Amino acid sequence: MRASFFAFLALFSATLLGHAAGNRKPNILLIVADDLGYGELGCQGNPQIPTPNIDSLARSGIRCTSGYVTASLCSPSRAALMTGRYQTRYGHEFNPVGAENLDPEIGLPLTERTIANRLHDAGYATGIVGKWHLGGTPPYHPQRRGFDEFFGFLHEGHFYTAPPYHGVYSRFRDDEPAYDAHNPLLRDTSEVEPSGYLTDDFNREALAFIDRHHEQPWFLYLPYNAVHSPMQAKLADVERFATLPGAQRQIFAGMLFALDRSVGEVLAKIRALGQEEDTLIVFLSDNGGPTQELTSSNLPLRGGKGSLYEGGIRIPFIVQWKGHVPRGYTYDAPLSSLDIAPTMLAAAGLPTDDPKLEGVDLVPYLSGATPTAPHDDLCWRMGQLHAVRSGLWKLVQRLPAAPQLFDLSPDLAEEHDLAAVQPAVVARLLAIYDKWDKGNVPAHWTPPKKAK
Repeated sequence: MRASFFAFLALFSATLLGHAAGNRKPNILLIVADDLGYGELGCQGNPQIPTPNIDSLARSGIRCTSGYVTASLCSPSRAALMTGRYQTRYGHEFNPVGAENLDPEIGLPLTERTIANRLHDAGYATGIVGKWHLGGTPPYHPQRRGFDEFFGFLHEGHFYTAPPYHGVYSRFRDDEPAYDAHNPLLRDTSEVEPSGYLTDDFNREALAFIDRHHEQPWFLYLPYNAVHSPMQAKLADVERFATLPGAQRQIFAGMLFALDRSVGEVLAKIRALGQEEDTLIVFLSDNGGPTQELTSSNLPLRGGKGSLYEGGIRIPFIVQWKGHVPRGYTYDAPLSSLDIAPTMLAAAGLPTDDPKLEGVDLVPYLSGATPTAPHDDLCWRMGQLHAVRSGLWKLVQRLPAAPQLFDLSPDLAEEHDLAAVQPAVVARLLAIYDKWDKGNVPAHWTPPKKAK
């Protein structure tokens, strides 16, 4: 953390008395990118692809350099994000794809309350625009999980435009999934046809939601499917990046550029309504990037989507709430997507003492009112993949193999396994993991094994 950060804290003493001072509760905007790697934003050090609008959130807020999600796959990560609870507490451990989304037993368990449930009950207008991926059958539909309005799709992915894909550059894998099968674009529960490029459609719907509800507090969950496959970008956006090496990288750049443009238009709408000071905004990715598939870079981290190395679970994470957190600073202590639910509830003036919530309200930490780290330890379980971070020590294990141990301070890239020379640290981290794991339950479904 920058030393000057602490000197800045005096400027925020008046705001630390309460998050939601004044008569109006703040609006809440939660933006989630899909499969965006740690190193792909301009504010994260990428010089290739300009992302000025997302970068503006970092300039006007705090960029959290050690922000983590609870899984390196889409659905379990989103389950924890929506509930503020480790998904392993209620068995949502794996990632449904394709026809698995149609299984009536698969989805965010109905026993769990979402952020939208809690904010809706507090008088917020609640909407989701984008990808759901927490159940594809009626009981799990977003409008049964606290959202007043829904525009998007229910499964893991969607084509960005309808066949024959006019107006876009496409680069499909030989085994590209049939993303749109039994997975239509929906307005609430009615099927609609994409009117153009899907990122632009989501942008239009987000702007309309904010317009409709600007006279009351609103919560908009904006989970784009960009930059998730299939790789499709508008012709004009790809042509901006003709000097990048390879068509795959150029298409990825066009997809990210469109995402950033959409974020910019949403931010401009909030400013035009005079609500920038009254809106808490959180931006993050649901997991690390699948580099080979998309070119999405997780540098300087090791690994990516599907792994529990840093590149799979450490993600871009930005918080902007003007007048409540400092502007233009970085925060280096580890924090989790579990913290987003209690942060938003506290901002809305709602209690955060529900024992099921496993995160913390981040604002006291980001503002400096609480000088300690939000978490002593963070743990992960994805089937046979286990991990724990305690301080700067990180243990990663794929059973039945022996655990690996890394010191993240000199070895952020997790290149040097210290398990053999630090057996006491290994034992301590395994004990932390075992204690945490006692609060978990078996996964309520198991993905079918791939044919060899």
